[in-house]
Parts: sequence; C-alpha cells; structure tokens
Amino acid sequence: MSEEAQQEVQQPVFAIQKLYTKDISLEVPNTPAAFMENEQPEFNVQFRNNARGFDNGFYEAALTVTASAKVGERTVFLVEVTQAGLFSIENIPEPELDPLLGIGCPSILFPYLREAVSDLTTRAGFPPLLLQPINFEAIYLQQRQAQAAQQADGDATVTH
Repeated sequence: MSEEAQQEVQQPVFAIQKLYTKDISLEVPNTPAAFMENEQPEFNVQFRNNARGFDNGFYEAALTVTASAKVGERTVFLVEVTQAGLFSIENIPEPELDPLLGIGCPSILFPYLREAVSDLTTRAGFPPLLLQPINFEAIYLQQRQAQAAQQADGDATVTH
C-alpha cells in the first residue's frame, strides 16, 4: 500500500448519520387546575448524557432532560425528552473519543432537545420552557475530576 493510501485510510471521520427523538413524555396531572395557579412554579431541570458504541465505528449519543414545574407539592407539568444521534466515528485516538462523546455530541444534540421541550410545554398550554445553554465541556471536566478523586480515594484506602 502506498504512503498516500495509508494516510487516506487513517483520516479521522466524524459524521452525523441520524438525529432523532428517542423518548418523549409529557405529564400535566392537575389540569385544568394547573392553568388557574396564581403562584409562579418552581422548576427543576436535570440532564443525563450517555453514549454507546456499535460495530463498524457507529456510536449512539443520547442527551436526556427531565424538567418539572411545581407549585408547592403539586406538579404543574413534567416533561422528559431523550434526543439522540447516530454518529460515525473512525480513526479517532482513544484519548479524544471520550471528550468527543461527552462534549461534542451533546453540543450537537442540545438545540434539538431544547426545541422539543419548548414545543411540548407550549402544546401543553404553558409558556415555553426555554432551557438555558449548557457548557458541556465544563460538565465533562468536572465529572472527570470527580472520577479521578474517587479513584485516588479508593487507592488510598486499599490496604495489603
């Protein structure tokens, strides 16, 4: 194989194959009383990100948001959306793959997730819930630091 052909084979590949909503759920348990609330609801928004590999360099990345609005103990609405993507990833060095799946893919998925949540809350009769931008890089780095600290603590407590 010529040197030029070897370089072509080794080129990194990152391509979006498909973006899709994997799961979507909306609950408005206290209608129509929920529309008559005078109090401003309290919002709780949580995110989860995961990725898994398949054969032939395919990876699925999924970003899930669970958002609830409550007035006191009463739930005004609960929305959960998982936005996913199928990505073709090849010839990416292992140290760069984890950040790509933990930062790059969620950054691509987030605008679609944000739109779905906004649309769902509007369709439910409420003002749109606009998710604030997320710094996936900062979250990724915090998670890695926490994992490193846990490993260091685990190593420090092992006795022989």
